[in-house]
Amino acid sequence: MFFSWKFCRKNVSLHHKEVRINVSRHYFYVQINVTYIMERLVLQQLKEWKNRKDRKPLIVNGARQVGKTWTLREFAKREYAKEAYVICRKNELVEQIFKKDFDVERILISLCAVTHVDITPGDTLIILDEVQEIPEAIEALKYFCENAPEYHIAVAGSLLGLSLHHDVSYPVGKVNEIDIYPMSYGEFLLAKGEKQAYQLIEEHKYDITNLLHEKYVDLLRQYYYVGGMPEAVKKFTETGALQEVRRIQKEILKGYEREFSKHAPKEQIEKIRMVWRSIPSQLFKDNKKFIYGALRQGARAKDFEVAIEWLIDSGLLYKVPRCTKVALPLDIYEDFSVFKLYLVDIGLLGAMVNTDPAQILINNQVFSEYKGGMTEEYVLQEMKSRAIAPIYYHKTDDSRLELDFVIQYQGKLLPIEVKAEGNVRANSLTNLLRANPDLRAIRFSMLPYKQQEQLYCVPLYGI
Repeated sequence: MFFSWKFCRKNVSLHHKEVRINVSRHYFYVQINVTYIMERLVLQQLKEWKNRKDRKPLIVNGARQVGKTWTLREFAKREYAKEAYVICRKNELVEQIFKKDFDVERILISLCAVTHVDITPGDTLIILDEVQEIPEAIEALKYFCENAPEYHIAVAGSLLGLSLHHDVSYPVGKVNEIDIYPMSYGEFLLAKGEKQAYQLIEEHKYDITNLLHEKYVDLLRQYYYVGGMPEAVKKFTETGALQEVRRIQKEILKGYEREFSKHAPKEQIEKIRMVWRSIPSQLFKDNKKFIYGALRQGARAKDFEVAIEWLIDSGLLYKVPRCTKVALPLDIYEDFSVFKLYLVDIGLLGAMVNTDPAQILINNQVFSEYKGGMTEEYVLQEMKSRAIAPIYYHKTDDSRLELDFVIQYQGKLLPIEVKAEGNVRANSLTNLLRANPDLRAIRFSMLPYKQQEQLYCVPLYGI
């Protein structure tokens, strides 16, 4: 990958078979894993947390269905002798444990009793799952930090719930936090058993990846359709059943909307749904800036700003504000009134608009249709999964200069241009680089890797 990310490199042993799939009268071959083994790169972050001398109780943040529970339990299996797993949802016994008081010794004894595990410091990972259902358990982490730091405790919960408890004291400064996102393209490759393909990208072996360009493009097409929700990836790698993948995606979308009604303020529920359902049409237009008028005639920011922030806080939407100037530090040039909104997962985006599998997996049209919206969604999702921040876009008032993304990377300014296909003519970026000889930029497209003086031309699969 172009950026020097630290990825987990554990060996993944997989076996394969070829399955022929009929998609709209077209046949193609997909390599399917007989034995599905998922590798999440966030496991390395968890290992680093375990080994920290100043380790605190851990909160694992993430939207629903992104793999928080699996990741923590897999981490426990790999790195600890024992796991004390507790599900907080609809568990009156566990609720009583945390609502009584914050006596850590009593809580630990009680957790031993309900899990039937002797919890000992260092070799046991305590996991509290669906912790948003018991807000007092979140507050209790403060006392674990202060009174029992030798114990390893990690909690997972939906951001839909974690961020919305205003009646509970959040343990600020007393916890570590790790964000989990949908599976990246690299993790998708590992899940499919394409370890070598992944490593070639990771190690920047562009002389080889350029020779395998078409293979990488085909794999990227598959990722565009499947996305990164672990359940969908698992189904695809096990069976190649495209309609089953789409069914899973639709169920996840329905589940999200049910959560709106459960957690959101009643007066905001309908507005939240309107914003949520508008995202595809907002992204698939020429100007991808979020337009309030697309929700309803005469709509203004004050009408929907609470609904938008609610969806962002829940982890279901990503906000990319405009920066008024391409200069460091980017934060001081943020335009708070202009922004773009992206969905949590590209596969879910496709499911929302019922994209045809043949159009994505076989035809090249997906990279030119939808006005680049899906491609921008993919690039943004990849950057989020790699903890890139801050992320902005730039457009001058006269539209003479437009950059899809602008980031700070290793203390330097990095403009990013995203092209859905191989048409890479962009006068605005060229003019920017000419005016700033010390500036470097990246262009993501469907062309193989190439370096052109100040411009790094990186294939989309090489993010």
